[in-house]
Amino acid sequence: QFAFQENEIKLLSAEIERLKNFGCLGVSPSLEGLRDENAKLKYRLNFLKKSLQEERSKSTKSMININSCLQEIFGAAIQAAYPDLENPPLVVTPSQQPKFGDYQCNSAMGISQILLKTREQKIIPREIAEKIAKNIPANDCIEKVEIAGPGFINVHLRKDFVSKQLSSLLINGVQPPAIGKRKKVVVDFSSPNIAKEMHVGHLRSTIIGESMCRLFEFAGYDVLRLNHLGDWGTQFGMLIAHLQDKFPDYLTVSPPIGDLQAFYKESKRRFDTEEEFKKRAYQCVVLLQSKNPDFIKAWNLICDVSRREFQKIYNCLDITIIERGESFYHEMMKDIVKEFEDKGFVQVDDGRKVVFVPGFPVPLTIMKSDGGYTYDTSDLAALKHRLCEEKGDILIYVVDSGQSVHFQTVFAAGQMIGWYDPKVTRVAHAAFGVVLGEDKKKFKTRSGDTVRLIDLLEEGLKRAMDKLKDKERDKVLTPEELKAAQTSVAFGCIKYADLSHNRLNDYVFSFDKMLDDRGNTAAYLLYAFTRIRAIARLANIDEQMLRKAAREEVLVLDHEKEWKLGKCILRFPEILQKILEDLLLHTLCDYLYELATTFTEFYDSCYCVEKDRQTGQIVKVNMWRLLLCEATATVMAKGFDILGIKPVQRM
Repeated sequence: QFAFQENEIKLLSAEIERLKNFGCLGVSPSLEGLRDENAKLKYRLNFLKKSLQEERSKSTKSMININSCLQEIFGAAIQAAYPDLENPPLVVTPSQQPKFGDYQCNSAMGISQILLKTREQKIIPREIAEKIAKNIPANDCIEKVEIAGPGFINVHLRKDFVSKQLSSLLINGVQPPAIGKRKKVVVDFSSPNIAKEMHVGHLRSTIIGESMCRLFEFAGYDVLRLNHLGDWGTQFGMLIAHLQDKFPDYLTVSPPIGDLQAFYKESKRRFDTEEEFKKRAYQCVVLLQSKNPDFIKAWNLICDVSRREFQKIYNCLDITIIERGESFYHEMMKDIVKEFEDKGFVQVDDGRKVVFVPGFPVPLTIMKSDGGYTYDTSDLAALKHRLCEEKGDILIYVVDSGQSVHFQTVFAAGQMIGWYDPKVTRVAHAAFGVVLGEDKKKFKTRSGDTVRLIDLLEEGLKRAMDKLKDKERDKVLTPEELKAAQTSVAFGCIKYADLSHNRLNDYVFSFDKMLDDRGNTAAYLLYAFTRIRAIARLANIDEQMLRKAAREEVLVLDHEKEWKLGKCILRFPEILQKILEDLLLHTLCDYLYELATTFTEFYDSCYCVEKDRQTGQIVKVNMWRLLLCEATATVMAKGFDILGIKPVQRM
């Protein structure tokens, strides 16, 4: 992976020698320019050597992405075989069956098509594959390649290479793949509304957003987690007016608002039925927006009640997030309107100020006819602040699919006005589908109301405890262990059920399915993890002994199930790399399930600890196999951490 830099170092060294021979190191003034060039080349050479050294020292700890390594190798082979071909297809994937090797390069078919279309050369893919294979550069990871079928290149990895990577994982822990320059990522997620309770619709944004943040943080990015609360707008007029009537001494005595949802419904009913109250609500909005201290205090009181309720849920789900609601951007909105006006993008339509974005039929309304601002204005202000003030390199909005057109229009408006270049800055809407009930309709209570999130979490805790007691875990675990297992299973299962589905699709919420300890569920994976961790413990092998063995033992991978497990463990970095690109977390869930089932195959076929059949005494410990158990558990633990799931030692 350092071939490019090494090649540049060779070229620069040769150029310096050439300039030396040209006499540029002499003192003749006529050669001043050449001396400058030489100095620049020397500086560049030293910089490259230093950066190569730094990258090498980093890479000794970073887990190697085998797929990326093979892509570099085959990229170089294709370049050598077909130097005149621009952007040739580079397709390297893990093989689905052992008889086809460990990985496959399937580029020959694509190259054959390109040669036919662009040069009218008819060359069969198998011939192209053979030419690529002959040009594979020397490397540490490929044992051999075979040409199969019409032109597939089957790649067999070297056992010592895989063994070495596993040892590195055991010694250094699970390290992120090297990502290059450290970028700033801004993730907008959760985003409930003040004075309304969080419901099941907020569950997906909260869980998916948290997991994305954890992934980017693990990969070494600088992550800013933002909660774009709905904490500003006309609804606060009716809430403040109702607060004044119900708790007239609210400025001196903190009002005991127990049920904010009921409080909101009462104020909304009055707003819809009492004309005098409605007028006063509008006056309250004007006074709030003009920053009247009494009204700001009333607004803060209402926001604080909501914040406390939201925090209960965030504590349950282990969510870390910074509040930055719509009110934060309020002062910036007039400048947004002015900027669009100054650049000639604003049209007036029936008193409203609108912006038409090419390719989008519905314009953005940036000012209402009464002079008020809209969601469009606040989202544009937030976009600009995140790009220009926070200097975000990657912006991710974890919001439901229903907002897709809105966000596409807002992002396109940001490009149109010149806030960012999509070739440089990535701005993405990580959309997700809705949560359905088991009747395949939108998830509701029996009475037809939206399901409160806090009720859902409490139900999860109850069902998890019932499940543990059905399995008679309460008879073998201490009360503390039972409580830890309950929260791990309850919240782990709720998170995993969401994350294991492609976020773009709707998914059916079913406690029975998510608590099933068979199949691709958190219950199964948590139990599998606990069993794997117990293997060494039951063999009386502690962490210190495992660490010592990791440095001294060679991981033998002679059995086909050892080999299969070893390769599966090492696919972790390529799985993470894929998710960093497409933001689809179900890939990680699928991988963890595959890893757990591959481990079961290994454990059923390969004795880790051999015991006397009569006495049950340990006769032999196969340490390299215990190390494979440890490597599996280490990767699973990091996968759980990214998904926000907390495993337990005993279950």
